[in-house]
Amino acid sequence: MSGVQRRVLERDTARVLLVDELGRLLLLQGHDHTRPEEGTWWFTPGGGIDAGESPETAARRELAEETGIALDALGPVVFSRTTEFDFEDDRYRQREVFFLARTTNRPAVPNNWTAIERRSLLGARWWPLADLERANERVYPEGLVALVRNLLGADTAG
Repeated sequence: MSGVQRRVLERDTARVLLVDELGRLLLLQGHDHTRPEEGTWWFTPGGGIDAGESPETAARRELAEETGIALDALGPVVFSRTTEFDFEDDRYRQREVFFLARTTNRPAVPNNWTAIERRSLLGARWWPLADLERANERVYPEGLVALVRNLLGADTAG
C-alpha cells in the first residue's frame, strides 16, 4: 500500500507485562482484518489512556476489559517506548508505558471489548518465556522476552 496517505493518530497508552507464579507472560493475539496478508501477532494487554486518567489506572482498566483480570495495583513503570504502525485505515504514533505485575494463573476472559477489539483480538495465552523465545511468532514489543527476563532477574525458569 505504498503511496497511501493515512491520517496519523497520536496516542498515549499504558500496557501490562503480566507474569504468573510459573513465570509465564500473558499475551493477546491480534490481527488486522483489513490486511489479512499481515498474519497475526502477540502483544501485551493495555490500551489508550483516557483524558484525566493516570497511566496506572488506564493499564488496570485495559487489563480488566481485555482479559477479565482485575488487579488492585501495579508496580512502577519499567519500560517505555514510542512506536509507529499502520492499523486498519490509520497510522498510529503511540507512546507506551509498561508496568510489570505479578498474579496467579487464571484464564483470560474478555470483559468489555470495544468494537475494534472484537474485530482484531483472537484470544489470549500464558506463554512460558522459553516457549515464546523459540516460537516463530511476531511479538511486540520487539525484545519482549529479554526485557521480561531482565526485569525478573534470576526468577525466569519459564
